[in-house]
Amino acid sequence: MSGTVREPGYVMPPEWAPHQGTWFSWPHNPATWPGKLAGAERALAGAVAVLSRHEPVYLNVLDARHADHVRGLLPDNARRDAISFVPIRTNDAWCRDHGAIFVFDAEGRLTGLDFGFNAWGGKYPPFDLDDEVPPQMAARLGVPVVKVDHILEGGSIDTNGAGVLLTTEQCLLNPNRNPGRSRAEIEALLAHYLGTSHVCWLGDGIVGDDTDGHVDDITRFVAADVIVTAVEPDGRDANHRPLAENRERLADLRLADGARPTIVELPMPEPLYHGGERLPASYANFLIANGVVLVPVFACARDAEALEVLRGCFPDREIIGIDCRDVVVGLGTLHCLSQQVPAARIA
Repeated sequence: MSGTVREPGYVMPPEWAPHQGTWFSWPHNPATWPGKLAGAERALAGAVAVLSRHEPVYLNVLDARHADHVRGLLPDNARRDAISFVPIRTNDAWCRDHGAIFVFDAEGRLTGLDFGFNAWGGKYPPFDLDDEVPPQMAARLGVPVVKVDHILEGGSIDTNGAGVLLTTEQCLLNPNRNPGRSRAEIEALLAHYLGTSHVCWLGDGIVGDDTDGHVDDITRFVAADVIVTAVEPDGRDANHRPLAENRERLADLRLADGARPTIVELPMPEPLYHGGERLPASYANFLIANGVVLVPVFACARDAEALEVLRGCFPDREIIGIDCRDVVVGLGTLHCLSQQVPAARIA
């Protein structure tokens, strides 16, 4: 882990801090979900219905006709008065990565950060509409937006809100994002805009992850001093070694006060494939919201174990599994699709 002197200014709250809402960009690109778009939409509609009973939900849609389409997908138990349809056009649905990252400034004002977005190193053009989403989200909320001349996706970072940030070398040091920027320069940027004093650098992500190792598929804070990390005990599985190496790195992690965090191991699901390709299915891609945690599940034997592990991590929140077998065909699940809006600054 590396330490950086934190500059006074912006602070990113942890995901479990109170939300004023959660934001999604509705799936609409059939190339992302070959043969599975309708199934992905149904799964997300179910997730939105659950969230709407706990907090407001914002949905980016292409136009009024698209909004009507999405309304028709929402189940009867959705709290429709808590769901807002926002006319923000997108190329794709991954709001965690193309959406604004919300922080508080030195005066405690909610602020949207507009980092650059290049579709994970230029993999999926066009991405011009996605790159323009953050200021539109900030405008919808009536909060200021700060443009940051740096490529950064929300799924590549995870913070405990108390100075420590998790990320991976595979992603943030990848030359397809910010060529020429050193590890130290990236740490300084994270310190300035997210309020971090320590960066824990993990290694590689899981097989099938086209984002170059996003941390939200492998290792997450669930409290200021508790981390869950995915493990694969089967030594024959391609995920075994990178996850074991990341687990070893966590053993050396110290929090900002010098204490060791508690490390909780989270199983990986059995391998899932589509068209012969391994999918990046992971229980670590859960979404924390007010009073509830939505967990991707895959109709496999390890689902129950993963849900039980997360119940132990969130005793005050309801743990609900969302069938993401169709969603993960798009190479991401619930956390990748969402972005939280914090409600109040945490001291």
